[in-house]
Amino acid sequence: MNSFDLFAFSGVIALLVVIGIYKSRMIRSESAYLFAERKTKWAALTATLVMTEFNSATLISFASLGYIAGYWALALPFVFLIGLLFYAVTVAEKWKTFDGLSVAGFFTQRYGKNMGTFASVLLLLAMLGFSAAYIKSLILLFHPIFPSIDPWVLSTALLTIVFVMSLRGGLIAIIRTDLLSMGLMLLFFPLIAFLMWQAPAASEPVSLSLSQGQAIVPPSFIISLTVLTMFTYILAPWYGQKIFSAESPKVAYWAVIAAALLVFFLYGTAIFATALFREKGFACASAEQAFPALIDRCLPFGLKGIAYALLFATSATTLTGVWSAMSAMWIGDFLKTDAEGCRRSIFATIGFASLSLLLANTLVDSVFNKLILANVPVAALSFALLAGFYWKRVSWLGAALSILVGCLSGVGAYLFFGEEGGYTWYWAMYGIPLTFFVGIMGSLFSREAVVS
Repeated sequence: MNSFDLFAFSGVIALLVVIGIYKSRMIRSESAYLFAERKTKWAALTATLVMTEFNSATLISFASLGYIAGYWALALPFVFLIGLLFYAVTVAEKWKTFDGLSVAGFFTQRYGKNMGTFASVLLLLAMLGFSAAYIKSLILLFHPIFPSIDPWVLSTALLTIVFVMSLRGGLIAIIRTDLLSMGLMLLFFPLIAFLMWQAPAASEPVSLSLSQGQAIVPPSFIISLTVLTMFTYILAPWYGQKIFSAESPKVAYWAVIAAALLVFFLYGTAIFATALFREKGFACASAEQAFPALIDRCLPFGLKGIAYALLFATSATTLTGVWSAMSAMWIGDFLKTDAEGCRRSIFATIGFASLSLLLANTLVDSVFNKLILANVPVAALSFALLAGFYWKRVSWLGAALSILVGCLSGVGAYLFFGEEGGYTWYWAMYGIPLTFFVGIMGSLFSREAVVS
């Protein structure tokens, strides 16, 4: 970026920081820090749900598939549209009615302390994986701009900015920045797609047929991702925490539906833009660099800086949402004591962020693949959750067996079939149904059902 772009980048980041820290020192209770006093209205809840889902890790991954698979990749946003609509219909109002400290707290209430603790551990491990992948995506985005800076130093500097934005203000600060970020995203991403549409071709146009796109991104992969999204998002702690902050169950329900539509639109515009980028003959070093390369080559001065600031905001808001949910889970499921201030929440957030930073720089190689794999422990809990909400006959044994089979089927499919072998299809189409079958059989043949 030139000096003008750096100025625009710094200006947007500074605005987000100011909004994040505005009146943050007035937040003195743990309830305000973790749940925004449980008074979040529809517009604010919609914005924070959108920005929780719309993150740079998924953006880079989906945009890269748009670059290599063409317009067929526009089928990918349906994964989130269907997944979030399923969330709205099945659990949005029920989570707000439960209105606990964490989603794992439901397992404690329904199945007992041991089950709740185990569920909490599984979800915390999954969230560490997610947040490490998000940090890795930030490194991929900004390392080409600052190639001389070591990835450890770069990622630490970026996370320092994230902390300044939200650490002191908790969920209230997160929601404030999410409102501004979503408004900017809804303006900027259609603009990027339009500018790409108007851009002259760089070389001989390259067009991909539908069959070629489907060979690169098979329909079975998209179907499996849709199924996995449906049965993992219902347990997502970062959604649960924000639903707990809602003003009412109806606000939660309609906010999730609105978020589903907006997330679908935003990812669709990004994929459309990178598909055009490839079609017009633009080359880039790798598919994962397609979207940054588009910004670098096709946006005018000034807009590049704003684009990178917004991409930073997508990861920052998602990261803070995940870390806030982890802190709420740690406090609600393991400490279980009331506190007047928010100091322990701040320290918990710093601890989880440090672990995520370590994992991002040591274990995460492919962002998209690691994001999918981190869903294994979440999907394993899906039967126990839905049965806990809807089936009085469910037993502790049925829930425990389903969780065990869910973990084994996800890990087993990955180890046996691998990423190249399309393990997500076998996991989603055989592993998830097997998890439910075992849970149902275990409940029917056990002596006593869990009474809600």
